[in-house]
Amino acid sequence: MSASDKTRGGWAPLVLTVAVACALTACKKDDAAAAGQQAAQQAKPAPTPESVVAASVSAMSVDQLRDAANKAYNDNRLYAPAGDNAMEYYLALRDKQPGDAGASSALSDLLPMTVIATEQSIARDDIEEASRLLALIGKADGNHPALGRLKASIASGEAKLKQQADTQKLTAEEEAKRKADLVKQREEDQRKQQEQQRQQQAADQQRQQQAAADAEAERQRQAAAEQQRQQQAAEQQRQQQAAQQQAARPRPAAPSTELRPIAQPGPKYPAAAQRAGATATVQVEFTVGTDGAVSSARVVSSDGPRQFQREFEREALAAVKRWRFQPVGQATTSRRTIAFEQ
Repeated sequence: MSASDKTRGGWAPLVLTVAVACALTACKKDDAAAAGQQAAQQAKPAPTPESVVAASVSAMSVDQLRDAANKAYNDNRLYAPAGDNAMEYYLALRDKQPGDAGASSALSDLLPMTVIATEQSIARDDIEEASRLLALIGKADGNHPALGRLKASIASGEAKLKQQADTQKLTAEEEAKRKADLVKQREEDQRKQQEQQRQQQAADQQRQQQAAADAEAERQRQAAAEQQRQQQAAEQQRQQQAAQQQAARPRPAAPSTELRPIAQPGPKYPAAAQRAGATATVQVEFTVGTDGAVSSARVVSSDGPRQFQREFEREALAAVKRWRFQPVGQATTSRRTIAFEQ
């Protein structure tokens, strides 16, 4: 073996050893970087009601906050992403103008959806997002009844994740993919909640419109009934006045066959015919006894809608039988045409 071959043979193990050492060092650096990243994420302080609104949002003017809040709501950014959502804009607006009714009303509408989003985040082990949403709820309403329950659930979720982290180490790439999936799920949950709210609002509006229509129909019905009552009262008063005037006239010295009415109450308008707007005329023949009372009556002819003909005739006969006349020397038969007009 030549000297050069011996030299090469001696260097080969050394080179291999150095390469293996470098590879191990690189792997340790990657592990250290991943561990450092996880430690930094764990060390990041959880949002609080005092810090949950981004500084950039708090620095905006009242008009800017109002415009940004409306746009975020319409764009389905109800409570996420952090720093650009309707909840933060309205909270900052309320801080600047505590008496703003619009901000208070919007927060009342957004709170139930934020509570649901917090529960969904806990269910999918998105504890970081759940903690941020919990801080939003706490700032919007420090006495909200769900705060205690959600805090306990988040603490339980954190303990669960810590236990999983101790038994299963995720690479930086796997962790990034997990967080990207969580972001997608958050956006989908927001979209579904917004759609459900819109459907509910549409259903509520339809019910309100129907209730208003029913109330208006009932008002019109009552107004028509009152008008009919007033008309009947006026007609009755007119007939009474006519009867009184007739009674005040001096009676002839000797009875005669001339029929002089004392009372002629009008017929009752059939309700169904009146609603239908039907009119009619009925000719009645009747006989007046010597005492002035109608002793008999019959329908000679009638003119009106066929479906209401019997009702018109019945009411005409009933009215004629109630008529009263001054006493006559002998029974007298006469005819009258009774009109039913609206």
